[in-house]
Amino acid sequence: MMEKNAKIYVAGHRGMVGSAIVRELKRQGYTNIITRTHAELDLTRQDQVEAFFEAEKPEYVFLAAAKVGGIIANQSALADFMYDNMILEMNVIHSAWKNGCKKLEFLGSSCIYPRMAPQPMKESCLLTSELEKTNEAYALAKISGLKYCEFLNTQYGTDYISLMPTNLYGPNDNYHPTHSHVLPALIRRFHEAKEQGLPTVTCWGDGSPLREFLYVDDLADLCVFLMNNYSGNETVNAGTGKEVTIKELTQLVAKVVGYEGEILWDTSKPNGTPRKLLDVSKSAALGWTYKTELEEGIRLSYEDFLNNPMRAER
Repeated sequence: MMEKNAKIYVAGHRGMVGSAIVRELKRQGYTNIITRTHAELDLTRQDQVEAFFEAEKPEYVFLAAAKVGGIIANQSALADFMYDNMILEMNVIHSAWKNGCKKLEFLGSSCIYPRMAPQPMKESCLLTSELEKTNEAYALAKISGLKYCEFLNTQYGTDYISLMPTNLYGPNDNYHPTHSHVLPALIRRFHEAKEQGLPTVTCWGDGSPLREFLYVDDLADLCVFLMNNYSGNETVNAGTGKEVTIKELTQLVAKVVGYEGEILWDTSKPNGTPRKLLDVSKSAALGWTYKTELEEGIRLSYEDFLNNPMRAER
């Protein structure tokens, strides 16, 4: 268990996940949280990361920093996604180990699992068949981080763990028109359509893919829970175990935003993976379940979008 005054470093604290972890740590009474902005510490620079860890010697590390994006961003910058994520996580994990960090938690992504993995996806399906090509670079980087934690545990007896979240959403999400994920992108599109009085909104694909969504504050709760209650080489899935079609999701977002026009589908555009559902029996067996239902989470996200005008510009 982490002491309430233990020195805790949250990498990526300005992102959606990192900021939620900081909120949750504060809510639970942790008082010694250290953070650095990208301007203060570039995690892709090994010398900077080493100097930071030597100076600060954090006891616990939540590694939530990553270069992220939606389908378009991933497809168009494969090399960048691989390099930035790989170098960043290796720098942080290695420096944590060199400086005696008690425990590190690495956050991956459900895209690490094979494209056609049996559904719902168990933690054990990792590396059993090929990855989804559109985000292969990101997935390979995340698998490498997870495996490096596992290998440090095996070789040096560290207590480094990883968890793999499903699709996340919530406060501090990225609402950029082309670089955001499906749910924040829909929030922005329906909001703008409502503002402009547009009679129709056209969405990509045919709406048939199934997706699972976890509210980011629920993930943060699990992150702290696992840091205090889990040790092991195998990763832990973070999700709800529930799924919706993209069509149902768009209807839900339109309802929350208050858009009353027609939703059209452009079937010339890609659907992405047909189904991505995590098996969450492992986290359930450890004693954790999610709290926030999708409609309530979308409502909270839309409030955040409306209250953060700068957020929409990212």
